[in-house]
Amino acid sequence: MNTLIAVAMSGGVDSSLTAALFLKKDFEVIGVTMRLDDDDKNILDARRVCEHLGINHFVADFREIFRNKVENYFVEEYLRGRTPNPCVRCNREIKFGALFDFAKDLGADYMATGHYARIVFEDGRFKLKKAVDVKKDQSYVLYNLTAEKLAKIILPLGEFSKVETRRLAEELKLPVADKPDSQEICFVPDDDYKSFITNRAPSAQALQAGEIVDANGKILGHHNGVANYTIGQRKGMGIAAPQPLYVTRLDVANKKVIVDTNDKLFTKTLTATEPHWIYKPTLPATLQAKIRYGSKFAACKVTEEENFLQAEFFEPQRAVTPGQSIVFYDDDEVLGGAVID
Repeated sequence: MNTLIAVAMSGGVDSSLTAALFLKKDFEVIGVTMRLDDDDKNILDARRVCEHLGINHFVADFREIFRNKVENYFVEEYLRGRTPNPCVRCNREIKFGALFDFAKDLGADYMATGHYARIVFEDGRFKLKKAVDVKKDQSYVLYNLTAEKLAKIILPLGEFSKVETRRLAEELKLPVADKPDSQEICFVPDDDYKSFITNRAPSAQALQAGEIVDANGKILGHHNGVANYTIGQRKGMGIAAPQPLYVTRLDVANKKVIVDTNDKLFTKTLTATEPHWIYKPTLPATLQAKIRYGSKFAACKVTEEENFLQAEFFEPQRAVTPGQSIVFYDDDEVLGGAVID
């Protein structure tokens, strides 16, 4: 019996090429697509690709679980004065949770996705590693995977550059070869997260007007909701000061946005909760870490307390943001991560 690979197909070029690559290697391939809202455009694109490739296409209706596990989490975090990463949560709960199980129920031996990251078997275990194309590397958002799931997941694009992906998609005449990449949060219309949150929780305290104050409590201006701000923000505050001021803290209880000078945004330590390790090193340990998807790698000493981790950086880090994830690396291997508190 042929090995059956279920490809998570979003209707984009990356997942479409992933399916085509496995077909070229004579695997048995099916496409599986998540229905996350009432817009069928991406589902129809995925179906067109499956028809082009001559493979079966299955749709999993995850609207309810996605709303409960991802959208509600997204809103609740902002209402707490935090800045969430919904892609991290979606990968854990939906794509490599519910969809992984859906594919398994269809009889799939493996699930493949178009993520730019690598899974390799070395030293007697499966490892999650950074992509060859560092600009496209998505290993950061996959730190919640487990060693058991790594053995059943394939990420073929981890060896590719985006340019190569586009070129191959065009050579194979895939219907979505020239489809633009999505740059926004998939469930937030027009990337307007403020309206999205307001529609979900119009009377929440974090959306009520309040004061913008400096570190001494001096009122510098007013805002229309703490949830509309994030740590490190400078623009859009409508305040005048002799030097640039940035958001350094959000106080939901008192409806205050606290601002200060840029140097006050730097810190050498952070605490993080919900730790998850793919491969747990002996702690304390010196590791490389990223404090957000787009940040640079920084060395830190990681220690473990009863319910949280503490990271002490060798160099101060700017705008450490509660709600974002800190992800730990050993060279190019993802060891695990946690949520910044």
